[in-house]
Amino acid sequence: MKRIKRIGILTAGGDCPGLNAAIRGVGKAVLGRYGIEAIGIRDGFLGLIENRMFPLDRTSLAGILTVGGTILGTSRVKPHRLERNGRVRDMRGLILKNCAKNGLDAVVCIGGDGTQKNALRLVEKGVPIITLPKTIDNDVAMTDASFGFDTALGIATEAIDRLHSTAHSHHRIIVTEIMGHRAGWLALGAGIAGGADVILIPEIPYNVGKIARAIRRRSESGSNFSIVAIAEGALSREYAARFRAVKARKSRARSEGAAAQARAELAELDQHHAGNTLRLAHRLEKLTGLECRVTILGYVQRGGAPSAVDRLLATRLGTACAELIHKGVFGVMVAARGDATLPVPLDQVAGKRKEVPLTHPWLATARAVGTSLGD
Repeated sequence: MKRIKRIGILTAGGDCPGLNAAIRGVGKAVLGRYGIEAIGIRDGFLGLIENRMFPLDRTSLAGILTVGGTILGTSRVKPHRLERNGRVRDMRGLILKNCAKNGLDAVVCIGGDGTQKNALRLVEKGVPIITLPKTIDNDVAMTDASFGFDTALGIATEAIDRLHSTAHSHHRIIVTEIMGHRAGWLALGAGIAGGADVILIPEIPYNVGKIARAIRRRSESGSNFSIVAIAEGALSREYAARFRAVKARKSRARSEGAAAQARAELAELDQHHAGNTLRLAHRLEKLTGLECRVTILGYVQRGGAPSAVDRLLATRLGTACAELIHKGVFGVMVAARGDATLPVPLDQVAGKRKEVPLTHPWLATARAVGTSLGD
């Protein structure tokens, strides 16, 4: 087996708490335990394309455990589809050359589902890669947890806690939009922990009439306010049906023209959905007769220092990654499994999403305390 002498580390996709902890975990373990050199790659896969790298030593890794964001920078560039001057180019060949030019025996890619897919595309071109799962959405497949989620969960829960007092004081409905495009882990967890009265997630299409009835029942029982926690990707039943129909038509399309038309319709539906939370608030106001206000938490959920849980998870996965590098194990993601870690082949991770199962205990818990899930 070839001895690993130098590795590169990059962070890609959206930033989240715990990235620096993971960089530190990998870097300090390869340097101190295995004598492997570590190189920082700037701005995700773009740094591999543009050959922008710098040495990671003990000094540059010091003091970053508690810092939010990423010292490496990040981007959403896809290595197989780089757009420049109106042209789309496949840059994987150049990445392979830059890895060889810089003496990189392997690359550690830290990111969410998009990063896992891009990493697999590079593995298929011969780049030795190992990945770590990060995302506040907790939707990376084949791992119990992704770092970033716990911190975001705490932030979203605290926001709901604070909104209770103003909702109660003004006898209002407050609709709180929480991140989660295709998976509802964050909205569901924060909604339960924050005592939301209604929780809406992408996995369970909602009926506006049923939400309004649940809020009216609260009013009739003496509760003159309600908190609605909604994931940004939550869908009404009508919208979900349209979305499924167009996706099915796209999968059945036999010509590029039909497929392109379906893609355009999906893009239009996505664009229309962008104002969904505000439209829901207006409808609830009309159906209940109660004043309704919207709070969109947005990027505040991704910022700030990581929680102790995320620092521990990122460091644990990072040091396990260093051990796998030393053993020459590549083409895998380092997954959390209970208190242990497990290398999972990237082709079992890429293109998959960990959604909230309809049998998940969190859903049963929410229903047991009287929370409406809009269905």
